[in-house]
Amino acid sequence: MRGGTIPYDERSASGSPVFVLLHSLLLGPLTWAPVAGHLPETVLPSLIGVAEAEPPFWPFVVGRIRAAAPPDRPVVLVAHSNAGLLVPAVVDALRDQVAGCVFVDATLPARAGSTPTATPQRLAVLRSMAVGGRLPPWPDWWAEHEIAWFPDAVGRAAPRMPLSYYEQRMPAPAGWDERPCGYLLFGPPYDRQAARARERGWDVGHLPGHHLHQLADPAAVAAGILAMAARWFSHSRDLRDRF
Repeated sequence: MRGGTIPYDERSASGSPVFVLLHSLLLGPLTWAPVAGHLPETVLPSLIGVAEAEPPFWPFVVGRIRAAAPPDRPVVLVAHSNAGLLVPAVVDALRDQVAGCVFVDATLPARAGSTPTATPQRLAVLRSMAVGGRLPPWPDWWAEHEIAWFPDAVGRAAPRMPLSYYEQRMPAPAGWDERPCGYLLFGPPYDRQAARARERGWDVGHLPGHHLHQLADPAAVAAGILAMAARWFSHSRDLRDRF
């Protein structure tokens, strides 16, 4: 765990934390809905409208999250997959209200500066897939047998993201990670991201499964998130009692 204190100002953000669940922008909030039922108190904003926003895109996401987060309450940001890159900008917007950040099988942002939304290799693949500047919905990226388990309702909600989203860099204001941060790994290829989190001194847990394991075992994923938060907040009775 990075640091030993919770940096939010308890005079303006007090009480038990609310978990703000950030879904992959390639899918939708239904990917977190089963987990939300196993957490004490959650906010699950829909970010799929970003597909129709204008560059640089991230202000739209930040605005949605800021509107959804309850005022004067500490929040724990829980980001899955590519939503991890948006965490620094959200922290910068909510500031001391953010009590901690959990990255769940997610891409890690830079500690300061900015982070490319896609590697050059991945961007080349995405460009080969785009038609009219748009990517196909995420389920169409795979052969049918590879995602036979994938819920139809989740697939129908998947947007056609603009290629330009992946041609930008995400801001990472310095100091965003000066609060408890942790990583919950499901499996490869995100084991490399988990290794980077461990190198940063973060709390790292492992729950073996595929990239959308929160759909397969939401109770276990929620338990992993709660266990991490409980360790962070063990010194605060008000927060500890919630877990």
